[in-house]
Amino acid sequence: QVQLVESGGGLVQAGGSLRLSCAASGLIFSSYGMGWFRQAPGKERDFVANINWPGGTTNYGDSVKGRFTISRDNAKNTVFLQMNSLKPEDTAVYYCAATPAVLSRNGARYTYWGQGTQVTVSS
Repeated sequence: QVQLVESGGGLVQAGGSLRLSCAASGLIFSSYGMGWFRQAPGKERDFVANINWPGGTTNYGDSVKGRFTISRDNAKNTVFLQMNSLKPEDTAVYYCAATPAVLSRNGARYTYWGQGTQVTVSS
């Protein structure tokens, strides 16, 4: 059974940082590209970042470029999202996802999803 388990969310003041983790199990990690998406209340799910295997290619959404960094530890089957200079508009539930296909910003291309972790940025 495939599981993606996110952690690291919480409440932070604007300008602060958080590091999200996503631990994957039940899949061959090296066969999957990994992505982070987010969804704020009343809004559509947005692409945040993705990374291929073994990690040489990354992509970012325009709103987070230069502030967020995605990385992966293939030995620990874990993907990370380092979030710096957080803004109130970054408040959302953040989801980790895995795709066996070519990296995409389209969530429909992702096969497996985590349960999400809440990130709240206060002004």
